[in-house]
Amino acid sequence: MTGKSSAKPRISPGAIVAVIASPTALTRATRLHLPPDLFELRLDALRRSLGVISRALPKLRAPLLLTARHPAEGGVGRLHLAERRALLQHFLKDAAIIDVELRSVGQMKEMIGEMHRCQIDLLISRHYLRTTPSPNDLRFDALSAAAAGAAVFKLVTRTDTREQLARLISFFEASRDLLPIAAMGIGKLGLESRSQLDRLGSALTYASIGRANVAGQPSLSQLRRARRAYVM
Repeated sequence: MTGKSSAKPRISPGAIVAVIASPTALTRATRLHLPPDLFELRLDALRRSLGVISRALPKLRAPLLLTARHPAEGGVGRLHLAERRALLQHFLKDAAIIDVELRSVGQMKEMIGEMHRCQIDLLISRHYLRTTPSPNDLRFDALSAAAAGAAVFKLVTRTDTREQLARLISFFEASRDLLPIAAMGIGKLGLESRSQLDRLGSALTYASIGRANVAGQPSLSQLRRARRAYVM
C-alpha cells in the first residue's frame, strides 16, 4: 500500500470509532448492546493485557482498528518502533484497518505490504499535541499521506483557541477532496471541534467508552445524542 494511491476504505463515511484504551473499556465494549462502526484497540495502552484482548475479540461485534501509538504523538509507555510493530503484528490478521503515523510509514513498509496482501486498510495519522499548524502545512501532511497510500488520513491538533479551531476547519474544508480525512481537535475546544467536524463530514469520529481518553473526546453516548439532535 505504498506509492501513488488513495485506496477507498472499506468503512462507511462518518463511521463512529469507539476507543478501547483500558481493560475496563474493553470489558464495557464486549457488553455494548449497540456497537459502534469500529473499535479502536490502543495496543500501546493495552500492551500488558494481550491475553485479555485475545479472549475478548470474539465478543467485540464491530471491525477493529489497531493502533500502537508513537510516544511523540501521545503513545503510552514510550515504546520503541520494534515494540509497536510487534504489537500490531500480534493482532494483524484480526484488523480491518491499522493506524500508522506519517512519521513511521517508512519504517513500517514491510508490515504495510503485509497489510496490503491481507486487504487491511491503512490509516495514516498525524498528531499535533501542542498547536495547530497553518492549513497549508496540514495540506502537505494530507498530500504525503495520500502519496503513501492512505485509505484515511487522521489529523489531531491542539484547539485551545478560536484561531486554532478555525485553522483546523479551514484545512478540512479545503482538503477533503484529496482523500477521506478524519479531523479532530484536543484541548479546550476539542469537544466543539469534534462536533463541528462530525457535521462537516469527518471520515471518522472517535468516542470514548466511559471516561475520555483525551481532552475534548465525547463519550459514545454523547456522540450519538449529538447526532440525533442535529439530524432532526
